[in-house]
Amino acid sequence: NVRLGGLGPDYEAVREKVEKLRQQKEYAKQINEHNMKNITSVQRSPAKPNVTTSVSRQKALEYAKKIPRPKTFVTRQPEEEVREERVLSQILRRHHLPQIASLETLQDRHEKEKQVVAAFRALHIL
Repeated sequence: NVRLGGLGPDYEAVREKVEKLRQQKEYAKQINEHNMKNITSVQRSPAKPNVTTSVSRQKALEYAKKIPRPKTFVTRQPEEEVREERVLSQILRRHHLPQIASLETLQDRHEKEKQVVAAFRALHIL
């Protein structure tokens, strides 16, 4: 019995393919359920705490406690620098400057500001 192809669709071949796919899906579902049961039944061993880092940290802390701290040296400033700082603080305290009337006052102001800049440079701020 040989069946030759026809012009219409072959329903039997389609049914066979559909049945095969359904069986594959059913098998995959069964395997998935089986694996899920095995995973839950097998208890994982608790992860080891990282002992090496805590031990090394403890050693480092003990070492740090034993090392003497460096001494800090307090140096006194020369009187000139202290005076300059006082002048700077007085100048910076002024919130507004008075109205400037003449060229001489402008020149005086310029000289004072030069001194302020020089003082900042001496303090290594600029």
